[in-house]
Amino acid sequence: MTTALGEKIKAIIQANGPISVTDYFSLCLADPEYGYYKTKEPFGSSGDFVTAPEVSQLFGEMIGVFIVHAWQRHGTPSDVKLVEIGPGRGTMMSDMLRVIERLAPPLFETMTVHLVETSPRLREVQAETLAAHQGRISWHDGFDEIPPGLTLIAANELFDAIPIRQFVKTATGFRERMVGLDVDDELSFGTGVAGIDPQLLPEQAATVPLGTLFEIAPARESVMVAIADRLKAFGGTALALDYGHLITGFGDTLQAVRMHEFDPPLAHPGEADLTSHVDFQALGETAVAAGLHVNGQLHQGDFLVGLGILERAAALGRDREPRTQQIIQAAVDRLAGEGEGKMGELFKVMAVSHPAIDLMPFRSVD
Repeated sequence: MTTALGEKIKAIIQANGPISVTDYFSLCLADPEYGYYKTKEPFGSSGDFVTAPEVSQLFGEMIGVFIVHAWQRHGTPSDVKLVEIGPGRGTMMSDMLRVIERLAPPLFETMTVHLVETSPRLREVQAETLAAHQGRISWHDGFDEIPPGLTLIAANELFDAIPIRQFVKTATGFRERMVGLDVDDELSFGTGVAGIDPQLLPEQAATVPLGTLFEIAPARESVMVAIADRLKAFGGTALALDYGHLITGFGDTLQAVRMHEFDPPLAHPGEADLTSHVDFQALGETAVAAGLHVNGQLHQGDFLVGLGILERAAALGRDREPRTQQIIQAAVDRLAGEGEGKMGELFKVMAVSHPAIDLMPFRSVD
């Protein structure tokens, strides 16, 4: 069983030799003919995965609370640019705007909303979701198109979909992991000749066993640098939420999700969503090197509880029938709880700002 994109990738490998994991990742998600984001509707119960905003309105509301707080810390300027990178179906932005309008009318009345989205199909869905805010929303292919002004950025599950490079420890050092063909002409992993700058490896690299994988993500770092350039030029704060780890380590985190189930990454190119865990330590170091203040990094559960999700859930459930209260409680548990199938621990949150400001619920580190 193969896919149209699988056949195309095999032809590329037959013609030119194995391709890197980065190139495979990029083709799977963004191939103009058969790429996952070009052909699929990934979000929601009919798609392959459910993102936090689709679980409950509470998620977007908490992000809205954070945005208002950041705006206040930045001195309540007018004409703010509210930016979301990779806005999915527009659900999170819709929930954010409802809270911003209620909590901070002066911000709501003077700001404009900018969605960085390259998929024409998703732009249509976003326009539908956000129809009530028509006229204040514009779409952009990239950052450079957003007009000047203090910028508040939200990015939920953006970095996990940006391709990574993988390196495998071999007898001759770490070598780039490649995708080639096995004896049956099926896609398979192998190693290439390219090495990695030893300075990028954690200290324990010498002692880990052969076959151990290490991941880096130069493309993610480039996005963080672009965010830094924007914030340094106009001031503001960016919030990134994603699944990943707070400390750089070893391991293979490349994964495919198809119809809400994990799928082998090479099994259905173009028909499964491909992601990997975000290395928040590396992302934070990139932000600092680019001149930003890192407000901190938290588990998503601690972040949401710190912003008041429990109180908001209680208010939302007040005087409702028990079934509704149960649904609200289950959503909070999924967003902020720990353990199997829950996002509270697996997902991490990082905020960066320029100039440096203190932001709740991150603890200020001197």
